[in-house]
Amino acid sequence: SVLSRYENQITILSDYLEEFPETDEPVWILGKQHHLNTDKSKLLLDISARLWFTYRRKFSPIGGTGPSSDAGWGCMLRCGQMMLAQALICRHLGRDWQWEKHKKQPEEYHRILRCFLDRKDCCYSIHQMAQMGVGEGKSIGEWFGPNTVAQVLKKLALFDEWNSLAVYVSMDNTVVIEDIKKMCWSPPQSSSTAHSSAHLHRGALGRNKNAAGFCTGWKPLLLIIPLRLGINHINPVYIDAFKECFKMPQSLGALGGKPNNAYYFIGFLGNELIYLDPHTTQSFVDSEENGTVDDQSFHCQQAPHRMKIMNLDPSVALGFFCKEECDFDNWCSLVQKEILKQQSLRMFELVQKHPPHWPPFIPPAKPEVTTTGA
Repeated sequence: SVLSRYENQITILSDYLEEFPETDEPVWILGKQHHLNTDKSKLLLDISARLWFTYRRKFSPIGGTGPSSDAGWGCMLRCGQMMLAQALICRHLGRDWQWEKHKKQPEEYHRILRCFLDRKDCCYSIHQMAQMGVGEGKSIGEWFGPNTVAQVLKKLALFDEWNSLAVYVSMDNTVVIEDIKKMCWSPPQSSSTAHSSAHLHRGALGRNKNAAGFCTGWKPLLLIIPLRLGINHINPVYIDAFKECFKMPQSLGALGGKPNNAYYFIGFLGNELIYLDPHTTQSFVDSEENGTVDDQSFHCQQAPHRMKIMNLDPSVALGFFCKEECDFDNWCSLVQKEILKQQSLRMFELVQKHPPHWPPFIPPAKPEVTTTGA
């Protein structure tokens, strides 16, 4: 009965976009433009290729005695996982990578998926995120906001040597170019880190001879910008700039939704946002003996959800991924051209130098002591 209930939720792929209106307006999904009247199938494949994380049940209790399901409280954590997973897909497989059911996928794909399995030893599991949230003042089982989940991802990334991401979370609606370059170019913190980092770069080069980003020393950047786009409702003055972010090739979408109801926004059509919804409870899935993961339940094959932008809660977090320094430089140019120069009331600020009245910027480093939580 559980299986039949689940199968009833799945929409046949040919009917996937029936709910979309007939329109000549383009659909933007994470920096890619699609046209409904000419390439619906490409749009379908692009949306279903995103890793989709939902509530899960029957995983090992968090902290040994905590909850064994995140239903009802873990939606923002799942959205944070989706944004980070998109960054890792872009880092290892590229933005144009496509997922197809029953098709053999590269090892990097399964390795990315294993980072998010609901196990305490997986670096971005619900267990690690919930326990790292305790340091941000959130009890296990308590709902996170966009900024909290960003801070948790920033801390967990320090323990993840394989992906070797630099995670920058902006403060006070301000992105500081100098600080980001300092962080992404910062040398390894110790000789052991340097050895593992060099080994990592050599391994990555062996897999992809053209991966220039690996040999330059630039750490791939995950940039998260928490914002408040109004008081109780989103201020209409921000709408055009918000939509513009989904057009950028560096886009990882946005975290947000409604109070206590988080969604992962991946694009827009007109004045409607397109999002992946984590509010489905599925059973825990583990990796198989050969390291692969049964990935059917990690890709949304239902009709994509839409909501009017004006219904969005004003508390959001934008995400961007810059694999190489030139990607970040290009992003800065796009922000100056498309967002800052055209806005009387700016969504966020982009400044060259570290503000003198701020505390000094010190790139985050992995703590020397290991903790029981992460």
